[in-house]
Amino acid sequence: MTNQEVAQELVRQFGDYVTDLDEPFGLLTLTTTREQIIPLLQYLKDHKTYKVSFLTDLTGVHYPDNAGQEFCVVYHVHSLVNNFRIRIKVFVSEADIHVPSATVLYASANWMERETFDFYGILFDGHPNLTRILNMEEMDYHPMRKQYPLEDGTREDKIDALFGR
Repeated sequence: MTNQEVAQELVRQFGDYVTDLDEPFGLLTLTTTREQIIPLLQYLKDHKTYKVSFLTDLTGVHYPDNAGQEFCVVYHVHSLVNNFRIRIKVFVSEADIHVPSATVLYASANWMERETFDFYGILFDGHPNLTRILNMEEMDYHPMRKQYPLEDGTREDKIDALFGR
């Protein structure tokens, strides 16, 4: 089983809903839509050969300059039987920041989706308990969004020369 064979099968099965196929560092990577993410994950999990049964990671990325696709949810899934990994991306706009929950397929998605919500504000529809997991409930912002300056320009306690500037 090669990345190319899996990619061809996914394109055959899901057509235009599978885009941006790539293999950075040998990791099959593709993009799909939020409407197709659960059927795609289900297909990979139930496939008699692929048996992609382990959700390794689920996280978010904020691309503030990517109009209409400001947020990305990234799924890393793994077939323990075949030692095969695949990365799947779903882009959504800031105006409609909803993605279906993968908890229906992977129990481990529970905490990962909560963390992604906590840090990026991405809403996972159908999640059983979408509440903050690491930050305080009182926070009215999502700290991993690229909406805040990287440094405090008013600081006077550091000398730029010590930091190679």
